[in-house]
Amino acid sequence: MRFVADLAAADLPNIDFSQMRRVDPADYALPGEAFHAPRILLLYGSLRQRSFSRLVAEESRRLLDWHGCETLMFDPHDLPLVDGADPAHPKVQELRELAMWSEGMVWVSPERHGAMTGLMKTQIDWLPLSLGGIRPTQGKTLAVMQVCGGSQSFNAVNQMRILGRWMRMVTIPNQSSVARAFAEFGEDDRMKPSSYYNRIVDVTEELVKFTLMVRGRSSALVDRYSERVETAAEVSARVNQRSI
Repeated sequence: MRFVADLAAADLPNIDFSQMRRVDPADYALPGEAFHAPRILLLYGSLRQRSFSRLVAEESRRLLDWHGCETLMFDPHDLPLVDGADPAHPKVQELRELAMWSEGMVWVSPERHGAMTGLMKTQIDWLPLSLGGIRPTQGKTLAVMQVCGGSQSFNAVNQMRILGRWMRMVTIPNQSSVARAFAEFGEDDRMKPSSYYNRIVDVTEELVKFTLMVRGRSSALVDRYSERVETAAEVSARVNQRSI
């Protein structure tokens, strides 16, 4: 088992490394499981030049990298709305390929009018429950976070939890909601030390643990009678069609 090299202290300037514990796969993975870095996809919900949801996603990505994950972040610029758009659009294909690649996800949305943003919902809407016989999200882990312009709220994370369940994902118990996000970042776009930052550290650590525990077991955890019946019927129909 191998981790990426330690990041320089400057990459995580607000961490008390005396209290940090890097997640050890041996404590969470299946016995004898061939180890590879957990693959985590991060989505954020704002196109603003200084997007605080993107900044939270970037902070999360640094922490996940420190834990030894392989991380990718989707850039939602130019992603079309779902209604009337061609699924063959390059940005749609990119998002779906990233979802297929991932073993876990982080969703970070601003709260706007008491809800997640339309951009966040659009990204999730482009992820199908089934694609070419493969389920891109089923059995994968999910962490949800939100940023608020004012006082702390949990509307967006609660909505994303509902969507995560609908997408048949294993949503971890911990979550993060950053109040008055504009006051939590310095001019360098790095998050200041705070209880909000500490919670993001908590969430990323927990996501790594759950991903290690779930990824080797996901096919058994989400195996469903109704889907087995549906699959058997589809196979039977194809056989009958060939015999005609």
